[in-house]
Amino acid sequence: MSTKPTQDDFEGEDAPATPGLDVGRLGDLLGFHLRMAHVAVYRDFAETMAALALTQKQLAVMELVAGNPGASQIDLANTLGTDRATMMALVNRLAARDLIERRPSAADRRRQELHLTKEGRAMLARARELIDRHEQRFIELFSREELDALLAALKRIYKGS
Repeated sequence: MSTKPTQDDFEGEDAPATPGLDVGRLGDLLGFHLRMAHVAVYRDFAETMAALALTQKQLAVMELVAGNPGASQIDLANTLGTDRATMMALVNRLAARDLIERRPSAADRRRQELHLTKEGRAMLARARELIDRHEQRFIELFSREELDALLAALKRIYKGS
């Protein structure tokens, strides 16, 4: 029985690239290059954040809560373009780690406000230091003008303008 891994042994972001393949028409597709860039950034992020065991989505939630204390899960879901069930699962995981807490709103007792805990603020501070180094590895690939143009182009794609 062979122990050599096949493509089926890998899922999602961890699938290995096969060197030397002719990508054919894929080389002309914007979506292909966006995906490949995403994979490169994702892998570096995962390696960078491994010690803290934070995912990109979890970090995004923590950053939004830090910048918007009292925001609701629905507010976060709308901002990140995710569904309510996914957001609830993300918040539940962060709450289980004592990084985020839910508090009833004083204005509307049916609404749950989200706040970082003391542990959450400390974790976010450590994560920000790591993220700065992670971001710098990619920013260094571009001149300031190229980076500004790239960010403007990417925003045009997802904002539709």
